[in-house]
Amino acid sequence: MTSKAPRNIFLVGFMGTGKTSVGRALAAKLTWEFVDLDELIEKRQQRRISDIFAVEGEAFFRKLEKEALKDVSLSGMQVVSCGGGIVIDNNNIVLMKQNGVLICLSASPEAIYARTKGSLNRPLLNVPDPVARIRELLAQRRRYYALADETVDTSAMDVAEAALYIEKLCKMGER
Repeated sequence: MTSKAPRNIFLVGFMGTGKTSVGRALAAKLTWEFVDLDELIEKRQQRRISDIFAVEGEAFFRKLEKEALKDVSLSGMQVVSCGGGIVIDNNNIVLMKQNGVLICLSASPEAIYARTKGSLNRPLLNVPDPVARIRELLAQRRRYYALADETVDTSAMDVAEAALYIEKLCKMGER
């Protein structure tokens, strides 16, 4: 990992891999600001992401997401939790790498399902076989996630362990 300025940590990955919970813990450890792009978009739009998708569609949401990422990238010393699909746009990947380090959080399909099965806000998993759907979506996004600077498998880690591991990864990269 190379040192970049302004220094931000962008967390990407599939739902249920820990982007928000690990991101908050990591930001607290580093005494950096934590930014959740989805929360930022909801605050700016004064409505939920699901409502944006339902009314304006995915293309409109992706435009809002790109704008929020550009705005956040102007600052440093932030841990940024990104939506699962942000990596599908190569320009977003370039922007994140120019303004920090891009870390993909991953987990096994079984771990992802265990972490997300109680949530009502996971419409992609409202199918007869959610684990098979997770495998399918992971396969579709694998090549995008592979573009990250580092990948951290959180399957067997708790939030504190994952945050500590990422902190160590980033400190090693500053040498």
